[in-house]
Amino acid sequence: MTEHHQLNLRAAKASVFAAMALIVIKIAALVMTDALSIAASLVDSGLDLMMSLGAITAIFYAARPPDEDHAFGHTSVEDLTALFQALILILSAIGLISGAVLRFQAEEPPQLAAEGWGVLAMVLSMAITMALVWWQGYVAGRTGNRVIAADRLHYMADLLPAAGSILALLASKYFGIWQLDAIVAVIAALVLLKGAAGIGRGAWDALMDRRADPEIIAGISAIADRWPGVISWHDLKTRTSGSQIFAQLHIELDGNLPLHEAHDIGAGLRRAIRESYPQVDLIIHKDVAGRD
Repeated sequence: MTEHHQLNLRAAKASVFAAMALIVIKIAALVMTDALSIAASLVDSGLDLMMSLGAITAIFYAARPPDEDHAFGHTSVEDLTALFQALILILSAIGLISGAVLRFQAEEPPQLAAEGWGVLAMVLSMAITMALVWWQGYVAGRTGNRVIAADRLHYMADLLPAAGSILALLASKYFGIWQLDAIVAVIAALVLLKGAAGIGRGAWDALMDRRADPEIIAGISAIADRWPGVISWHDLKTRTSGSQIFAQLHIELDGNLPLHEAHDIGAGLRRAIRESYPQVDLIIHKDVAGRD
């Protein structure tokens, strides 16, 4: 298992344990306060747990090495999972907006209790969530894993409803204002929709064999431009599959070079590109300079 897969797996495990802890905390807070905003946050954490379990399953499967039936590996499962997660995120956002509308239409305000304990429980849940979001952001930045990025987005969206729950409890206790959590829920839903669209678009592009990020393509090109022994190069093609990038490159060499020297030039170039971009699986074709 590669270092990237190990990082992804650790992040996925952390999200599962965090979701379980959040569920326990919010159940206790709901029993104490009977606050609907906390109930909504609890349902969201249950959804987080299901998504995190799906994420860890996908990452385990994606880490499997290539086999006879899957010569390029199993990383496309990451894109399928991310696409499914994006759909769940969109449905969650719609649910948040619907709940907010119903809350605004309610004839009588909710009766809350033990607001102080509820605030303490939600502050604790936010601290756990922020620690997890930081860790997932670090891993997603290192590995480019869309499943971790989608999972992180969902936990980030949880912070606004949690903050809304705290504000709703305080506003209800001290000012009798109970509409505030519905407003925060709508804002969280809009953020969720925007992020889900980005995650879904990235997963869809990968499933459709879209090229790699232009910055990565430019970086590979720059390394090939300055590599000793390479007279020129052409036909750099890339496609993404989960957090993996598959690429092929034609380099033009002096036709009088011995085979072992030509091999060393190509192998050295491939090694340099892999050191800069570990997620790139590169095939280099060697052509004689000046020939079609």
